[in-house]
Amino acid sequence: MSGKDTFKILDKIFKQKNKQDIKDIKGYTMKYGHIINNNEIIDEVLVSYFKAPKSYTTEDMCEINSHGGNIVVKKILELCLKNGAELAEPGEFTKRAFLNGRIDLLQAESVIDVINAKSEREMQTGIKQLEGFLSKEIGDIKQEILDVMVNIEVAIDYPEYDVDDVTNNQILNMLDSVENKLIKLEKSFDNGKIIKEGIKTAIIGRPNAGKSSLLNAILKEDRAIVTEIEGTTRDTIEEFVNINGVPLKLIDTAGIRTAKDEVEKIGIEKSREIANTSDLVIAIFDSSKELSEEDLEILKIVKNKKSIILLNKTDLQPILDENNEKFKELESKVIKISALNNTGLEELYKEISNLFNLNQINLDNDLIITNVRHKNLICKAINNIKEVRETINNKMPLDIIAIFIKNILEDLGNITGEVVDENIINEIFAKFCLGK
Repeated sequence: MSGKDTFKILDKIFKQKNKQDIKDIKGYTMKYGHIINNNEIIDEVLVSYFKAPKSYTTEDMCEINSHGGNIVVKKILELCLKNGAELAEPGEFTKRAFLNGRIDLLQAESVIDVINAKSEREMQTGIKQLEGFLSKEIGDIKQEILDVMVNIEVAIDYPEYDVDDVTNNQILNMLDSVENKLIKLEKSFDNGKIIKEGIKTAIIGRPNAGKSSLLNAILKEDRAIVTEIEGTTRDTIEEFVNINGVPLKLIDTAGIRTAKDEVEKIGIEKSREIANTSDLVIAIFDSSKELSEEDLEILKIVKNKKSIILLNKTDLQPILDENNEKFKELESKVIKISALNNTGLEELYKEISNLFNLNQINLDNDLIITNVRHKNLICKAINNIKEVRETINNKMPLDIIAIFIKNILEDLGNITGEVVDENIINEIFAKFCLGK
């Protein structure tokens, strides 16, 4: 619970082992006792006390640690509500922390990033933003702009002094510096998108080339049905797997061939669509057979796509190898594997890392944008920098130039939540679970 009546409500339902007045209980301490309802013991609990302003929300807070189990937790929750508490909205605890000024909006958004992290790198990025590294960078950029804005205001207030040329030079130097920093942040989103959303990877091939076997080998479990019957996979199967700390969204697709029925036809069309929209295409071929018409069709699909060619079934007598002319027409790396014997997978992982420069993503030293809202606002600020330059080139007065500079400050303020619209705030916290 969080809010001014927290301890008043708690006192009605919690019987301490050694009774102590709330005034004498220090924050960051725990008390042992029982949750009671009309003298009936509901559970044996530990209660943590957090006193304003030194709490997550900056309000009085408590946490009731029970034995768990649906019935017990439900009864304790009902008792809290019965005695005056209200059920939290999604993200309300973090929202209160933001509204009460303990964290900014950028840090609040990083809480949900940490919770939803699918890989260690995504979690590390979220933690770094939660600790305020990105907020500090945005704050430093804003301060650089504000330092020049002071001189602009002086020049506007005292027009009898001819300082326009000096001020304009200061503005242009500031714009160059700020733009370089924002462009660096904006470019980091390419890596941030990979860290947060993963690499959408389509596995394509003709029936029985070994697509499902590859998926199972990577996942180290029998996720997809594997048989000698062609056309087993009719729909897509999606799973996440971590490669060098970055999630790969693997999509096993229906085998590409002339469809035998309407259901398979739909599956094959879906395979083509997914291949076209994926970040990476893994095209798998049966190395114990010559290239077929279906294989040639698959090579057309991967042309001009970021792709890897896998020659599967190296455990059988190979007929197909990397020297085939059709493979040489592509820029894709050709790797020999056996999905059955789990050979060649490490080389596949290494090539994926190389294609997306995963080893060059340095979370210790680099600030990385992972949120598309932040990226869009940074792009908007960069465009407003161009607008300021145009106003200076067009010999516009300082008060007009100042308006455009304030637009840059507003864009950056929207990132940290200083000037953000209430609807955007509500939309952000609606993504949270009740417990945060």
